[in-house]
Amino acid sequence: MRHFCNLMLLGLVAISPLAYATDGPAGLKIATFDVDATPPVGSMMAYDKVLRQDDLPLRCRGIVLLGADEPIVLCALDWIGLANEGHDAFRDALAKAAGTTRERVAAHCLHQHDAPECDLGAERLLKEVNAADPGRFDSTFARQVMERAAAAVRSAIEKAQSVTHVGWGNAEVHEVASNRRVMGSDGQVKAVRYTATKDATLRAEPIGTIDPLVSLISFWNGDRPLAVLSYYACHPQSYYRTGIPNPDFPGIARFIRGQAVPEALHVHFNGAGGNIGAGKFNDGAKENRVALATRLADGMNRAWQATMKREIKPQDVRWHVAPVLLPLAPYLDEGKLRAEVKLGTAASLSAADELSYVLRSKAGQKNELSCLKLGDIRVLHMPGELFVEYQLAAKQMRPDLHVAMAAYGDYGTHYIGTEIAYSQGGYETEPRSSNVAPEVEGVLMEGMRKLLEAK
Repeated sequence: MRHFCNLMLLGLVAISPLAYATDGPAGLKIATFDVDATPPVGSMMAYDKVLRQDDLPLRCRGIVLLGADEPIVLCALDWIGLANEGHDAFRDALAKAAGTTRERVAAHCLHQHDAPECDLGAERLLKEVNAADPGRFDSTFARQVMERAAAAVRSAIEKAQSVTHVGWGNAEVHEVASNRRVMGSDGQVKAVRYTATKDATLRAEPIGTIDPLVSLISFWNGDRPLAVLSYYACHPQSYYRTGIPNPDFPGIARFIRGQAVPEALHVHFNGAGGNIGAGKFNDGAKENRVALATRLADGMNRAWQATMKREIKPQDVRWHVAPVLLPLAPYLDEGKLRAEVKLGTAASLSAADELSYVLRSKAGQKNELSCLKLGDIRVLHMPGELFVEYQLAAKQMRPDLHVAMAAYGDYGTHYIGTEIAYSQGGYETEPRSSNVAPEVEGVLMEGMRKLLEAK
């Protein structure tokens, strides 16, 4: 029995409770899928062409929840980003395979840098001006992965397993995350502590504002774990520009945990890690990749040991969506971007990416924030390279609930800072880095609040 959809228009945010669960005879079920997303030799990644494939493969993996109205799909991809029309197309492919709608699909990247990027809008704009090479926006391989993932979803649904319990656990991760924006006494960013910080003075600066917790959500059939979803906010780089696709330290940590609990599929999501990196604990030495992975895996293990299970039924599951129109950065000029795309230079690729987002924004294309409810657990799905302050704020909004966040959804926004951050300087809020205006904070905070308060 399907209940009505209720649309609430409040300010800039509209919330659609698209899933009102039904407790049918089949109950709640889960299907898990996992496919290789490693680009072939010679293809272009975000920064370099693939030279070799001799590392851990990139994965596209996730879950499909069945039995709570239309299916819900959660997907995590070891790529730098799915942007604009690329994000739409990926979700459409998964939705069609699962027999659901795009609004009920959350697709996120982990943001590794030795990995591909997908923006079908940027590719289209480059083709319109007869660009000789769309570079990193050549979608040939991306479309293959979409087809591969869709086929895996269809196959997984045929083997879906019953879910009787959901688990929640979290633990502090030690010596991995630190804030990238090192502040001076004048309230301005005096330095950015990037992924690999060789400057010992910068590494000695305080950790800064982070969310130290890794959170785990697990799905069970009785005493048997079926899937484990982990959430941790941090840029995932130890070092890159190797020409070798690799999932970096979060992928290694995920692999370690998969070996420890092989019955379950392990799916990792990057939280609001836009202004968070491992720079305080990483000078770029190659051995630090495994060291960071081991520390993250240790936190995941302790969160696993701390997991508390409780029964779950279809009526305990809800899916809410809040479409929001994010304010466009004032320095993005459509005419200038079009002219730059036509030049056919290396900079034309970045201009096509930005123009793709500008055109969507001017057409009123909204970003969809969404929230999965699992009893007293909430998972927020957010766009872009989100600052950690949004994740911390979400947890403060509902201290009575267990709240996790996945960011790096639609990558078209690029960095999303807080309002004050745009006046403080620093790489993340420069015109080359962020496609949204400072007023974005008010829009997103209101959207999160509405989602977390929805029944």
